[in-house]
Amino acid sequence: MRPYLRTLTVALASALAAVAVSAQTPQATTAEHPQTQSSASRSAQSMVVPADTVQKEKSKTSKESRSNDKKKNDTTAQSPAGGAQEPVLTPQKRFKVEGGVLKEIVPTAVEKILTDDSSKLHQTAVSPADTSLKPLKGELAETVAADSTKAGKHKRRDDTSTVRYSALFRDTIPLSRMTAISLIAPGFSQLYNKQAWKIPILYGVTGGLAYLGFQQSSKYKEIKKEYNSLVSQNAAQEQLDPVQCEMIRYNTRRTVFFVGAIASYLYFLCDGVLNYNGPENSVKKATTLSTLCPGAGQLYNRSYWKVPIVVGAFATMGYVIDWNARGYNRYRKAYNQVVNGEPDEFEGRYSADYLKNMKDNFRRNRDLCIILTGALYLLNIVDAHVDAHLKDYDISDDLSVRLEPTVFQNYTMTRSTYGVGMSLKVAF
Repeated sequence: MRPYLRTLTVALASALAAVAVSAQTPQATTAEHPQTQSSASRSAQSMVVPADTVQKEKSKTSKESRSNDKKKNDTTAQSPAGGAQEPVLTPQKRFKVEGGVLKEIVPTAVEKILTDDSSKLHQTAVSPADTSLKPLKGELAETVAADSTKAGKHKRRDDTSTVRYSALFRDTIPLSRMTAISLIAPGFSQLYNKQAWKIPILYGVTGGLAYLGFQQSSKYKEIKKEYNSLVSQNAAQEQLDPVQCEMIRYNTRRTVFFVGAIASYLYFLCDGVLNYNGPENSVKKATTLSTLCPGAGQLYNRSYWKVPIVVGAFATMGYVIDWNARGYNRYRKAYNQVVNGEPDEFEGRYSADYLKNMKDNFRRNRDLCIILTGALYLLNIVDAHVDAHLKDYDISDDLSVRLEPTVFQNYTMTRSTYGVGMSLKVAF
């Protein structure tokens, strides 16, 4: 019986091997050749196959499957475009809640570079041995350097207290030094403040008015010489009046043009102070403006009611100085003529001592007015400086001084009396 059992065992093993091989073949082949499959199964059932032959078939099948998988992997690694493409990594959107609203977080430049490089590495299927982070690090370092350079430029442009302000100047120039240079070289402050377009206007207006003033001054001098010659010839008043009127006309024009030139010059100096971009506060600007032009600091501090007082005081002092100066020159000339025995404009009505006293009085008054004008100029600067400081001083309603009428009652041993007076209340 043993030979029959052995034969039956081998037949069963052969049938199982045939069923496994038929399961690995495509279904189309099975559908197209049903007769071949049935005949193969019948032959497998009827034929007796040795056991070593079955093992060889199994090993051969497994080797073929492994070789096919290896070829597929090699083909995919060498030509990713020809085979099935790997899915492209897309950066996921990130969101944040701000103020109860969902907002998308915009990735930075560095995050974009990292996302692009990771997607490129995944698409090209580069092996770990060939992947190098050196190009990525270099590009990342260049981006960081560019961002830091840009931030440094913005810092140098905004901060002018410790860094270079302009490519034309070495360092930041203080306000006082810039103003001092502008006094000598008009237009320097506009050049420093990057407003060079104002320089032609400055020189055009100031230079044009100064030129017209000198032109009228030369004509005035010619007419004055003619007037003096007529006076020395004892000409009649009818001859002197037209020449004197013309002389006054040229003198007025000369004064107007010169005042306009000086006003435009001071205006551009104050313009440079107002547009100064350095680290100066309002106190120093107000003080500098009052130093350049009396009343400008008060105008800068918005104390408008003080401007007419300052301007009126200086105009009055200027007029008084001019009046005393003209009187001094007039009596000095008459005194010299009387001393030298020459005819004077007063025709000998006043003695030399009287003329000398009048001359000294006008000179003393002129000098005193000049001193008072200087004191007024310093007071104008101090007022602008203090007023600029007090602009930021906190004065609450609790600080007050009130003077008001009141009714009070006096008590005595016998009676009480009432009186009316003033009360001074100080709250602090």
